[in-house]
Amino acid sequence: MKEIMGWIRSIVYAAVFALLLGIFVFQPYKVEGHSMDPTLQDQQRIYVSKLSRTFSYLPDYGEIVVIDSRVERERSFLDDVVSHPLVALLTGTADDHSMYVKRVIGRPGDVLEFKNNRVYRNGEPLEEPYIKETMQYAADGKWKVPENHIFVMGDNRNHSTDSRDIGFIPLDHIMGTMIENPFKSEE
Repeated sequence: MKEIMGWIRSIVYAAVFALLLGIFVFQPYKVEGHSMDPTLQDQQRIYVSKLSRTFSYLPDYGEIVVIDSRVERERSFLDDVVSHPLVALLTGTADDHSMYVKRVIGRPGDVLEFKNNRVYRNGEPLEEPYIKETMQYAADGKWKVPENHIFVMGDNRNHSTDSRDIGFIPLDHIMGTMIENPFKSEE
């Protein structure tokens, strides 16, 4: 009986450690769809650093982030726990498609314009070698990114649901920033 209790205690400690690691340090995600083509492929696994979320710092321009697309609702610590892969698997919410993988285009205070098939930030056209094809999108007026928000877009601009559709992303809806795959072999 003592040995069984030792095993159970070890398993509980490991599960708690994995939960804390996934909430505060890093977590794997799977890309769903083609909105980040050609940079990321459908069903590709990526690793996301949660440190920007844990320590509340703003991602840089061009960084790839995972966001909670449900911007109309407040997020809580419980949302972080429930979205953890272990908990999602146990609760049957593993197929939740509210997390999007996108690229940071605008930060608080930036003024964005969409004209001439390009994105302009603060009056300057962006150099975007990562996009799949010329953007077929134009919008009247300018969009100013509010405080405590970012503006994100997919690299496949013509086939992406992003800030143009769902609006500005509150900072507490940024799950983390993508890190290079530490397990990828160099060829």
